[in-house]
Amino acid sequence: MTTAERIKIIEASCKQVGRGVFFSTLIIIASFLPVFLLEGQEGKLFGPLAWTKSFILAIDAILAVTLAPVLISFFLKGKLRTDDHNPLNRVLEKVYHPLLNWCMTWRKTTLGINILALVISIPLLLSLGSEFMPPLDEGTILFMPVTQPDVSNSEAKQLLQVQDKIIKSVPEVANVLGKAGRANTATDNSPISMTETIILLKPKSEWRKGIKKEDIINELNAKLQIPGVVNGWTQPIINRINMLSTGIRTDVGLKVYGQNLDTIYALSNQMKQALQGVNGIKDLYVDPITGGKYLDIQVNKEAIGRYGLSVDDVNEVVESALGGMNLTTTVEGRQRFSVNARLAQDYRNNLDAIKRTLVQTTNNGPIPLSSVADVKISDGPAMIQSENALLRGTVLFNVRDRDLGSTVKEAQDRLNSMVKTLPKGYYVEWSGQYENLIRAEHTLKLILPIVLLIIFACLYFAFHSIREAFFSLISIPFALIGGAYMVYFFGVHLSVAVAVGFIALFGIAVETGIVMVIYLNDAMQQLVALKGNSKETITREDLRTYVMNGAVKRLRPKLMTVCVALFGLVPVLWATGTGSDVMLPIVLPMIGGVLTSSTHILLVTPLIFLMVKEYELRKYGKLEVLDVKE
Repeated sequence: MTTAERIKIIEASCKQVGRGVFFSTLIIIASFLPVFLLEGQEGKLFGPLAWTKSFILAIDAILAVTLAPVLISFFLKGKLRTDDHNPLNRVLEKVYHPLLNWCMTWRKTTLGINILALVISIPLLLSLGSEFMPPLDEGTILFMPVTQPDVSNSEAKQLLQVQDKIIKSVPEVANVLGKAGRANTATDNSPISMTETIILLKPKSEWRKGIKKEDIINELNAKLQIPGVVNGWTQPIINRINMLSTGIRTDVGLKVYGQNLDTIYALSNQMKQALQGVNGIKDLYVDPITGGKYLDIQVNKEAIGRYGLSVDDVNEVVESALGGMNLTTTVEGRQRFSVNARLAQDYRNNLDAIKRTLVQTTNNGPIPLSSVADVKISDGPAMIQSENALLRGTVLFNVRDRDLGSTVKEAQDRLNSMVKTLPKGYYVEWSGQYENLIRAEHTLKLILPIVLLIIFACLYFAFHSIREAFFSLISIPFALIGGAYMVYFFGVHLSVAVAVGFIALFGIAVETGIVMVIYLNDAMQQLVALKGNSKETITREDLRTYVMNGAVKRLRPKLMTVCVALFGLVPVLWATGTGSDVMLPIVLPMIGGVLTSSTHILLVTPLIFLMVKEYELRKYGKLEVLDVKE
C-alpha cells in the first residue's frame, strides 16, 4: 500500500466518523443545559462539573477532527492487521454474533423483553423517595438544643457544661465545644436560650464495631433528654447554609405569617401537635415567640411630683445605674472606646436590689426607686421575627430515617384542613431544604423537554433524517432502565445529584447510538454499491446479512465507547471518605444506564434498523441510504 493510498483511507475513515463525533459532543454539551440553569447551592455545586465537562468535550471534538487524523497518518504505518487478528475481538464477536442472530430471529420476544424492562422501571422510580441533595457526611455533628427563652446566663452556662460532659462520655466523641448565646457579630442572632455544640468524632477505625454515625446521634439524643430542652441534631456546614439561604436552622421549617404574635404562636403550636407522630419527623419544636422576661419600670407621676422630680430624672437614674450611660470616649492611638458606667452585678441581679436603687432628690435626699416607680417583671416576646413585612413564627423539624419529599408530603396532608381554616391575613409557607427541592424540580421539569428537542435537532442534522433521529433518541428511555434499577437496589433517594447523573447518561446513550447508526448505514451503502438499490436485487436475507456485518464487524469501537465511560465510573462505587456519599448518587444511574443502553444499542438497534429497512424495501421498492461520510 502506497502512502497516498494509506492517506486516502485515513481521510475517508475520518470523514465517516467526523460528523458523528461532532454531533455526539454537541449532544452531550446540550444534555448538560439543565445543570447550567440550576440555582442556589445546587448550581454552585454542579456548575463547575458541567463547565469542566463541556470545555473538555469541546476541545476533544476539535482535536478529534484536526489533530487525530494527522497523528494517525504518522503512526499508522507498516503491516496493518484486521480486527480478526485480535484474540479478544474474536472472542467478543463469537459471543455477540449468536446473541444478535437470536434477537433478529425472535423479534417480538426481544422487543417485548425490552419494553417489559422499561415498564417495570417506571414503578421502581416512582417508589423512590425524594430529597434535595444527598446528605454529605461532614465528619462532625452540630448539637443545637433550645430551652426556655427566660433562661438566665448562669443556668445556660450550667446546662452547657452538663451537656458537654454527657456528650464526651460517648466513646466515639473526640472533642466537644459548646457556645450559648450570640457571638460578637451582626450575623449571629442566636438568643441565650439556643446552644450550639460542635462534636468532633474520632476516626472511624476507632469506633465500636458495627456502629454508624446515625447510631451515635441516637445514643446521644437518648442520653440528653433534659426537661425543658428540645434537642436538635444537624451538621455545622449545612446548618450555616440553611440559615443563610432560607433563614431556617433545621432541614424543614413551616413559616406562619400573620399580624398578631399571640395568634401566630397559638397556630404554630396547633400545627406542631398535628405533626407529632409523622414518620421521619425528628426534633420537632415551635420557635418560641412568647416567654421572654422584661424589666418593666413605670414612673409614678404623682410620687415624683411630691419629691420635686421629673420623668427625665428617674429615666436618667435607670439608664446610668442599670443600662449603662456613656460618660466619655477614650482615644488610644487610632482606636476610640466609649466609657460606660453602671452599678455592679450584685446591685442589679434581682428585683429587690433594683427596687432599692437610690434616686437623688433636691429636698429629701436619696430615696429608693420603688418610691417613685412601679418595678416589675413582665412577659413579652423573646424575639420578634418578621419577613415580607409580616410577623413570622416557625415550626421547625429535621428529617431522619426517611426521605424528605414523602415526609413533607405526609405533613402537608395532615395540615391541609387546618391551613384552609386559618384566620384572614394568616398563611403558611414551607421552607428549608424542601424549598430548595421544589425550586430544583421546577427548573429541571422546565428545561428537560427543551433539551430533548435540542438533542433531536442535533440528531436530525447528523443524519438528515427524522426517522433515524427518532430511532437514536429512543435509546434514552432504555438507558433509564439500568439507571433506575441501580438507584433502586442501592437504596438511593431521587435528588439533584441523581438527576445530574441521568442528565450525563442521556449524552452517553445517544453518543453510542450515533456510532451504531453510522456503521449500519455504512453497511447499507456497501450493499447498494454491490447489488443496486432495488427490491428486485436486494433480498431480506441480504439485508439481514449486511446489518449483521455492520453491527458485528464494528463491535470493538462501540464497546470501547462504553468501556471508557464504565472504567472511569466504576471505581467510585468503592470510594470512601468525605464527598463519596454525594458522588455515588451521580455515578449509579450512569453505570446502570450505560450497561442497559449499550445492550439495547448492540442488540435492539440493529433489529429495529433491519425492520425499518425491510419496511422501506417493501413499500418504496428501494432503501433510504443516508450519506453520513461528509
